[in-house]
Amino acid sequence: MTTDEESFRRWAGERQLALLRTALLLTGDHHRAEDLVQEALAKVALRWRRLSGGNPEAYARQIIVRDNISAWRKRRREVVVAEPGETLTPDITAGVDRRILLDQALATLTPRQRAVVVLRYYDDLTERAAADAMGVSVGTVKSQTSLALRRLREAAPELAELLREES
Repeated sequence: MTTDEESFRRWAGERQLALLRTALLLTGDHHRAEDLVQEALAKVALRWRRLSGGNPEAYARQIIVRDNISAWRKRRREVVVAEPGETLTPDITAGVDRRILLDQALATLTPRQRAVVVLRYYDDLTERAAADAMGVSVGTVKSQTSLALRRLREAAPELAELLREES
């Protein structure tokens, strides 16, 4: 095994779980998240010599975000709508776990909005780093963050204290 292969395997072993967490939060689907991470790691491996001296994790995140958005565009899932007189708002009780509620609220976001929320608030990336990962401008990150937080507040007003915009 060459030194490049060893360094890639070591890096991939150290960062795979963090990348999987990001992908899982982006997709809400464990199997799809695993596929995205494997695709990203394969692409990073092919470019390891060039990436190893820089920031291969940022490149891997960018692949995960872009591949997820591309797959979503291809699938264009059907949107479930309520029957007349029926509400799709979840029945929230005092014992509902916040995490479940937040996951449901995240599912209401577009892939780009979800990517911004995950990269900024779960992965704790700066606006610039999130923009780089998504291949968009910082202004797009700011506007998508604002839209996403508004949508999350509407989808889950019970989580308002978690969803305050940065000052």
